[in-house]
Order: sequence, then structure tokens, then C-alpha cells
Amino acid sequence: MQFKVYIALGSNIEPREQYLNKAIETLDSLNELNIIDTSPVYQTKPVGYTKQGQFLNMVVLAETDLSPEQLLKKTQSVEKELGRERDIRFGPRTIDLDILMFGDQTIQLDHLTVPHPRMVERAFVLVPLKDLNPQLHIEGTSVQTYIERLDQTEIEGVELYKKG
Repeated sequence: MQFKVYIALGSNIEPREQYLNKAIETLDSLNELNIIDTSPVYQTKPVGYTKQGQFLNMVVLAETDLSPEQLLKKTQSVEKELGRERDIRFGPRTIDLDILMFGDQTIQLDHLTVPHPRMVERAFVLVPLKDLNPQLHIEGTSVQTYIERLDQTEIEGVELYKKG
């Protein structure tokens, strides 16, 4: 069975754009995953640990017949292949891949929660997600509604870097 999945990508270690492109290329090369569409790329300020460079963020829409846990293993493998180190929580990274949504499933495991638990608080996720699917609802609430609930300064911190 094919599931539509949304995956967030972020990078703030140079060459940021190349890391995003390589991650998309690697994900798309998987037999079990097909990239359907990509959002524009946005430049954003770091969240959490702020003593680091700005991020490039985007979201991809894909189809997969992998299970959520298999997809998680694949995304973590791509992160590792691209040199991701997990030294500081929310710290600098070559690439970060987060499964935002997996079909209409709700998944609550020790190592995976879908929909992603903090996505509705983050303009750098919601804005590109809305670009991909303005009609998308997360647990019954529209992406637009979640964006309207954010502080305006957070939304202003999401600047278009490159059109998709």
C-alpha cells in the first residue's frame, strides 16, 4: 500500500543547499520511496540552541510502501551518510530529516511520533508544508490555522531562499 508522507529537511552547515539536494537525491533513489514534490527552500533562524548559523529548510512530499519504522531507518541512514552528528540537541547539522506526516496515521512509539509533535509550533515547517498542500489538515486543523496561531515574529523569520 502506498502512503503519502511529508518529510522536513534542514541544514545549517555549509554547503547547506548541497546537503538538501543530496538528501532529496538519496531519498528519491530508494526503490520504496518516490519524491512527488518539493517546497521552496526557506532560510530561517535556529530554534532551541541559537548559537549557530541560519538554516535552510524545506519539505518534500513522497509516496512510499515502507512502514513508518522502515522509513525512519532510511531517513536516519541518509542523515548518517551525509555526516549528521548528534552532539548538541537542536545543534548544527549537515542534514536533519523529520517525518512530519505518514498518510493519515497517528503513530506513538518511543522513537517516532507522527504527526511530528512540534511541527505545529514551527513556522519553518508550516510555511513550506502549506506551499506543498494549502488544503492540508493536521489532526483536523488546517495548516493555515496553525500558521495564524504563531507569533508574527516567528513567521517573519522564515525568508524565501529559493523557489521549489
